[in-house]
Amino acid sequence: MADKKNVNVMPTGDGDWGVKREGADRYSRRYDTQKEAINTGTNMAKDSKGELTIRGRDGQIRAKNSFGNDPCPPKDKG
Repeated sequence: MADKKNVNVMPTGDGDWGVKREGADRYSRRYDTQKEAINTGTNMAKDSKGELTIRGRDGQIRAKNSFGNDPCPPKDKG
């Protein structure tokens, strides 16, 4: 089951970058640059207290960031 709080930034296949909620059929937004998509994706993930996943042009995960209840907080935060 997809968690609608989570947000993905990924290449759309048309040369631009898309921001999509997990489980969604369509992109929420599309941008010319990955940086613009990451900014929007970060804000969406923060607002929903979810996780942001950033994928590179090859589709591989480049980075992840959690903005909600992280099940594995850093040792200095626990």
